[in-house]
Order: sequence, then structure tokens, then C-alpha cells
Amino acid sequence: MQTDTAPARPVIGWGKIDVERLGGLAGYGMPGSRLRSRGHVMAEDLSAADLTVVGELFLRPADASDWVRDAFRYYLTRQSDCGPQTVIVSETSVPEAIRNCVRDELIGP
Repeated sequence: MQTDTAPARPVIGWGKIDVERLGGLAGYGMPGSRLRSRGHVMAEDLSAADLTVVGELFLRPADASDWVRDAFRYYLTRQSDCGPQTVIVSETSVPEAIRNCVRDELIGP
């Protein structure tokens, strides 16, 4: 049996990166929560170093065993020529520029 060992086509043409922050002590965004934290950033507005970090997150997301209890998790969704792609990563893995784009909002009853 032959397996395909060719690398996947690289993702190019990044556009908007949607960011949602969940968890923490207040349980932001969790079921029953009245708080939601989200934002977005354009890939072109990130530094080369931050783009490298984000690219690595999509290739090799953080292992769930590395997550800290009551810490935030970030859902990052990038829009690209390959369609939307989402990863869930720990707060410590996310570049500051992306953490800073998130805004908290109150959800009505």
C-alpha cells in the first residue's frame, strides 16, 4: 500500500484572523456565561515574528496537556485561500498583538 508523503500545499493569502477567548476564572464564553471575548486582526498588520508564531500554531497546535487550569484558551480562525481553519491554543502560546485585539462584551439574557 502506497501512502502520500508529499507535503500539504502551504496556506497563502491570509486575511482576517478571528479570535475568541474562552475560559479563565470567570468562565468567559462557556455555556451559561453572559460574557464573551472576541476580536479580529488582519494578518498584514502583524509583525513577521508574530506571523511566524501564528503559522506554527496552525501547523502544530499546543498540546492540551500543557494548558493551565483556569487559564484562557484562544480559538484562532484564519481566513485563507484554503478556506477557514481553526485551532485552539493556550493563552501562553498567543502573541501579544493577538491577545490585545480581544474585547469583552456582555451578552443579554
